[in-house]
Amino acid sequence: MKFTSIAGAVVALCLGTMTATAEQYRIGLITPPPHEWTKTATTIGERLKTESDGRIDLLTFPSGQLGNEAQMLQQLQTGALDFAFLTLGELANRDESYGIFLAPYIVDGPQAARDLLKGEVAGKLLAGTSKFGLQGIAWGMAGMREIVMKGKTETVADLKGKKIRTVPFAQELDFWTRLGAAPTPMPLPALYDAFANGQVDGMQIDFEGTWNSKYYDQAGTIIDSNHMMFPMIAVASARKWQTMSEEDRALITKVMGEEIDAMVGRYADIDAKYLADLKGTSVPVITVDRSFFGPAIEAWYEDWRKRTPLLIELEAEAAK
Repeated sequence: MKFTSIAGAVVALCLGTMTATAEQYRIGLITPPPHEWTKTATTIGERLKTESDGRIDLLTFPSGQLGNEAQMLQQLQTGALDFAFLTLGELANRDESYGIFLAPYIVDGPQAARDLLKGEVAGKLLAGTSKFGLQGIAWGMAGMREIVMKGKTETVADLKGKKIRTVPFAQELDFWTRLGAAPTPMPLPALYDAFANGQVDGMQIDFEGTWNSKYYDQAGTIIDSNHMMFPMIAVASARKWQTMSEEDRALITKVMGEEIDAMVGRYADIDAKYLADLKGTSVPVITVDRSFFGPAIEAWYEDWRKRTPLLIELEAEAAK
């Protein structure tokens, strides 16, 4: 009995030590809980906890709970936030090369985008996040960009003067300006009310977000255009990354890389599913191609090849 008591005490002490040394981290996102990015972050947390025997506890904070992306970037730089899935707006505002993935029609769908996000240019940009105080871990994406409009829309001329919700990428803003629209950046959590009350006339978004957030309730036309990819970058705070053991860094890199790649691989089916769902509503869905946008796309490329020469390398990769 005495031996059993001592053994039990040792086990209890060991368990207590394991709990005390468990590392708890936070990952911030702007997407709501039903979004694939959020679901993937949750799965990453579950895997990390299991594969580290409880040593790594990653908590997911969706819907901008930790602030907008500018605020989350500041938190990452100071070490107040550990990880984030970011769109590229804040990085592209500091280095325009990070916006080149938004080149219109550079890919024809999610699988081609998946390949491009594993290429040499993507690798250069991932490594380059160190200048922002970040550790780049992996590239992901949401669905292809589509257009949801308040009223009837049949030609590109119907977009002129319309307030289109965008993210604040210089490349994206320029694209819409060339079409004669009025690009209107705003946080994703504010979009539903803004669309409902007429603060914006339309949006550039994916089918997943259109369905899950029920933007179609307020829509007059949905345009199946697939005109851009929409990248996501998974990053860590460089300050916090340096404090982690090599073992933990390797595990986090492996698990995040695998789960994000699997998520990107699902997007062809995800886009198809939500497009079918939207076609089942009363909102007209029209399908267009590059010609719908007229000469604006080629003019966009001519300008941005000069401003961001890395785009030329990306085009060469995409052509393969």
